[in-house]
Amino acid sequence: MTLSSRTAPRTPRPSIELEVVATERLSSHLVRVTLGGDGFSRFENRPETDKYVKLKFTTPAPESAPVTRTYTVRRVDAVARTLDIDFVVHGDDGLAGPWAANAQIGDRLELVGPGGGYAPDAAADWHLFAGDLSAVPAITAALEALESDAVGHAFIEVESDDAILPLAAPDGVEIEWIVDPSHDVDALAAVVRQFEWPAGRVHVFAHGERESMKALRPVLFAERGLERTQVSLSGYWARGRTEDRFQAEKREPIGQIL
Repeated sequence: MTLSSRTAPRTPRPSIELEVVATERLSSHLVRVTLGGDGFSRFENRPETDKYVKLKFTTPAPESAPVTRTYTVRRVDAVARTLDIDFVVHGDDGLAGPWAANAQIGDRLELVGPGGGYAPDAAADWHLFAGDLSAVPAITAALEALESDAVGHAFIEVESDDAILPLAAPDGVEIEWIVDPSHDVDALAAVVRQFEWPAGRVHVFAHGERESMKALRPVLFAERGLERTQVSLSGYWARGRTEDRFQAEKREPIGQIL
C-alpha cells in the first residue's frame, strides 16, 4: 500500500556541523555569527525569508544531551558558502546569547534545518511587518527580498534607543521603531491599530513575543477582516518563560496564537 501525502512520514532534516568564520557586534543587544566550513555543502537552502534552524548547544553538565534553540537564518551567501545568524544578547542570560557573545573563529556548532513558512507575496498591494528585536532578522531578510517598487510599513518594538539598527528597504517601505522600556504587551498592537492602512490587499508578517502577537490577533482579523492566507502570525518567545517551557506551551491553550 502506498502512503498518501497526509500520512507519509516527514523526511528528517539534515544535521550539519558548521564552524564560526566571523562575528560582528551589531548593537549592544545583537550579535551576528557567520558560520561556514565544509559542512556548508550539506546546507539545503530554502526560498522563505523566515527560514530557521535548530541550533544544538552543549551544557556543562556531564553526559547531558545537547540543548536545542531555534533561530532565524539572517542571510545565506552561496558564493562565500556561509550563513549569518543574529543573536539577541542580554548579558549572561540564556544559553545561545552568551555563546554568540563569546564565539571565536573556529568554534563549531551543529544545526538542523532549515525550515520556513513565509516569503513576501509579490502580488500583494502592500506589506505590513510587525515584531520585536527577535523578528528583526526575518523582517530584514523580507525587506531585502521585496521588489524595488514595493510599498509597505514595518513596526519594530525595542526596549531602548540603542537597539535601533539601520535597515535597508525599498523607498516605498517606511520603518517605524517603537521604543517601549515597559514591555507593554499592547504597545505594538496599539500602534498598528492607529495606523492608517493603505488601500489594497496587504500581506502581513507579524512575529515576536507571544503575548504581543496575541494582542495583534484581533486587530488583524476581527478589526481589519484579513484572511488567514494574508497573515503570518507567530510567537518567537514568551516573556518570563525559558525556551524549553515556551516550546512546551505551544501544545497548550496558553501557547496558541492562531
